[in-house]
Amino acid sequence: MAGRHVLVTGATKGIGAMIARGFHEAGAIVYLSSRTPQDCHDFAAELGERAVAVPENVGTQEGCVRLAQVVREHTDKLDVLINNAGTTWGADITEYPDSAWDKVLAVNLKGPFHLTVACLPMLRAAATPERPARVINIGSVDGMHVPMWESYAYSASKAALHQLTRHVAKRLAKEHITVNAIAPGIFRSKMMKFAFDSAEEELIAATPLGRTGQPDDAAGAAIFLASPAASWITGAVLPVDGGLVTLL
Repeated sequence: MAGRHVLVTGATKGIGAMIARGFHEAGAIVYLSSRTPQDCHDFAAELGERAVAVPENVGTQEGCVRLAQVVREHTDKLDVLINNAGTTWGADITEYPDSAWDKVLAVNLKGPFHLTVACLPMLRAAATPERPARVINIGSVDGMHVPMWESYAYSASKAALHQLTRHVAKRLAKEHITVNAIAPGIFRSKMMKFAFDSAEEELIAATPLGRTGQPDDAAGAAIFLASPAASWITGAVLPVDGGLVTLL
């Protein structure tokens, strides 16, 4: 990854931070984006050289366009785009509000599409037949099975993101840009805190490999999909779940 330009959304917490740190440690120039400017600047300062704070809200098309414009001020080529920013909403089915659908779909589904489109000139500039540019969408195992929680918009958005990954992969293949997704299982993060607080033992017991995901699991999968080893893989959804979905 040395010298490669990598943009990570939702980069300051949870899986996004794990992935961003992994790419940085592997020598990449990492652009750190989230909705909170201070978090971006603090994390960039922590990582040091080759870490650039580019705060923005990717829950709107305008925000995605602005983010791409800011990144273009630093580089004309983007080797890897990681669409990780996400949100969730839980409520009883009889009380699930329309606003939940609007918020979750805007960030989890529309955001990755709009940002990929906004970044296409930089991705195209980096892409070659031997070394494709990469788009990596962070989906979820909850888009592959029915979760135990009433998080209707979240699971639907992640299933849709997996299909969007395939659809965009087919369109961009001829431009030497691969598009793949990672479907994480249980990782400790702010978003998953409620799950660990209420059902940690149950979650671990349901995972055949008997543990939660670790930072190297998330970072390693993303780096693999960005590496020469994955240059002939596109349209794939890779579960990183300890067998939670694939073996049950």
